[in-house]
Amino acid sequence: MAEEKTVSSQLIYEGQAVKLRVDTVEMPSGRQTIREIVEHSDCVAIVAIDSNDNVLLVNQFRKPVEKELLEIPAGGIEPGEEAVATVHRELGEETGYLPRKVERLGGFYSTPGYCTEYLYLYLATDLTPSQLYAEYTESIRLTRVPIGQVPSLIASGSICDAKSIAGLLIFLKYRQSAQCV
Repeated sequence: MAEEKTVSSQLIYEGQAVKLRVDTVEMPSGRQTIREIVEHSDCVAIVAIDSNDNVLLVNQFRKPVEKELLEIPAGGIEPGEEAVATVHRELGEETGYLPRKVERLGGFYSTPGYCTEYLYLYLATDLTPSQLYAEYTESIRLTRVPIGQVPSLIASGSICDAKSIAGLLIFLKYRQSAQCV
């Protein structure tokens, strides 16, 4: 596969969560074009399962799409932080639960057409209640969904963000494979 060679790169915006750069690239044909790239830190996405075989999902308002979405818990990995530590921090912040068992299920790029963000997918089980810190998550509501309802929630569009769909489908395949053994 032919790659694009970066000819120049210009950082045009640096915010708290993202940076935006414009790269001039040379195509394999020799033609030059522009790529607008959002730089975003890597994140974790968490499929958390409680002792009653429910998936812990969060309802939260998402300003870019102007509506509340039903999602798996997720969040950014802080500089120097291990991904597993992020799982514990984010799950505690968003759900008020901490996992005793964490297992990596895989990972994926969120939107590789224009963004650098990579999501590490984890399964969190053996959950214990923890103090809920609501500094940035005050508008998040916890929703418990029986695992069997997940496919219909995805098919109906009730779960409609890419990380939640990908994470839950990967988990369902993992669970199916584990039960066949």
